[in-house]
Amino acid sequence: MGEFEESGSDFKRICVFCGSNSGSRDVFSKAALDLGRELVRRKIDLVYGGGSVGLMGLISQAVHDGGCHVLGVIPKALVPQEISGESIGEVKIVSDMHQRKAEMARQSDAFIALPGGYGTMEELLEMITWSQLGIHNKTIGLLNVDGYYNSLLSLFDIGVGEGFIKPAARNIVVSAPTAEELITKMEEYCPSHNQVVPSQNWEDVVGHI
Repeated sequence: MGEFEESGSDFKRICVFCGSNSGSRDVFSKAALDLGRELVRRKIDLVYGGGSVGLMGLISQAVHDGGCHVLGVIPKALVPQEISGESIGEVKIVSDMHQRKAEMARQSDAFIALPGGYGTMEELLEMITWSQLGIHNKTIGLLNVDGYYNSLLSLFDIGVGEGFIKPAARNIVVSAPTAEELITKMEEYCPSHNQVVPSQNWEDVVGHI
């Protein structure tokens, strides 16, 4: 398919977890831009953490410039740190980090994590946990740029081997090295794990996801 050809997708809005830093190598910035362009090519809107700096700024600008909708969700306390200059797209300010994650989850059909630090990993792991528990049944993708997440994926495998993670639950995470391959795999994904409890049992805790 040519660079400027458009393609539909099973997903209307994808939440991308990424940081307010760009990393030390250009490969990470390129991956954020590639993911943004791939979302545009597939006509998928972006939900993200609301920042205008680092990888957050790159992907949100790419999606916005491509004509797709961008929704940023950011806690009030982080506005001065993560928004520099004009905000990109629609910005929703919430009270705290828990509300941020719950709102991003509610607004999205699936999740993708770019390379990032503690915050990105925490968001990723919470969505994995929520899937395992039955809070949501949305697909979770890991953009494993240049093997960045190899060690984390190996830790998951160790968790299976040591009896802490059920083998079927290991398959909650879909990973690939490129944006095009990842979204294609996510669209083909079928859950194989048994959720702990039905999603309606969680509505009083986290609201409707």
